[in-house]
Amino acid sequence: MTALSWPSDGRDWPNRETSRFLSAGGLRWHVQVMGAGPVLLLLHGTGASTHSWRDLAPLLAADFTVVAPDLPGHGFTQSPHSDQLSLPAMARAVAALLKALDLAPDLVVGHSAGAAIGLRMALDGSIAPKVLVSLNGALLPFRGVAAQLFPSLARLLVLNPFVPRLFAWRAGSAGAVDSLLQGTGSRLNARGLDLYQRLFSNRVHVAATLAMMANWELDTLGRSFGKLELPVVLAVAANDKAVPPGDAAEVARRLPNARIETIPAAGHLAHEERPAEIAALIRRVAKEHIALASG
Repeated sequence: MTALSWPSDGRDWPNRETSRFLSAGGLRWHVQVMGAGPVLLLLHGTGASTHSWRDLAPLLAADFTVVAPDLPGHGFTQSPHSDQLSLPAMARAVAALLKALDLAPDLVVGHSAGAAIGLRMALDGSIAPKVLVSLNGALLPFRGVAAQLFPSLARLLVLNPFVPRLFAWRAGSAGAVDSLLQGTGSRLNARGLDLYQRLFSNRVHVAATLAMMANWELDTLGRSFGKLELPVVLAVAANDKAVPPGDAAEVARRLPNARIETIPAAGHLAHEERPAEIAALIRRVAKEHIALASG
């Protein structure tokens, strides 16, 4: 079952002309492919979709073959059973998609939970990029009381069939969505708010988001950081209120080949707030590891 209807909800979807649908790994995927050059894989975070790259992806397409999928259960990609929304399962699913596309990423850019998926794929050997850029990456487990309460609460919510419906009904209010997004430290324009409202108003998308949270376990990933020689750039927005900016220092300490880049005056959705600045950062990082046609 897909979260949204392409003919209606996708009628004016950002970069619609680059969208394609295909089957891979037992799922029907929505993926956008644009541009030419080294392959750049964009992995969005929990609760988002390809729409979050709406302004950034076309900028990057001048130098890269940009591949941006809706993750399982998100946007217009089919939702699997809830237990298939764990980190290892999502990594395997994206790997199956890339195989079906016959594309191997030279560079991975992951936002929030998308960064964890990219790192898991690299550790599993399903991809071998030259570098990975983590945009406000959610790479460390919750701490303290939240570590015990949050996963259990998320599991209880996802098991209650009324919760996704209730959340989707509540998200029918633009004010509710605006308040939710402001809680990330980011301010989006009306277009961005409308697209998120479309997603959050759909119970299938909401259910997949909750299931992803309920099945997310980062301890195993963290214990494997020392095995990863892949260069990793941790791009951290100073005003991120979803992932503590200070987490990056701990992640950088545990990854053998990592460095931190600070994005001032931006929140968790920095790539939506300041796409030109993020595109410039990605190009600069890419040029350190990949030969680009533009220089």
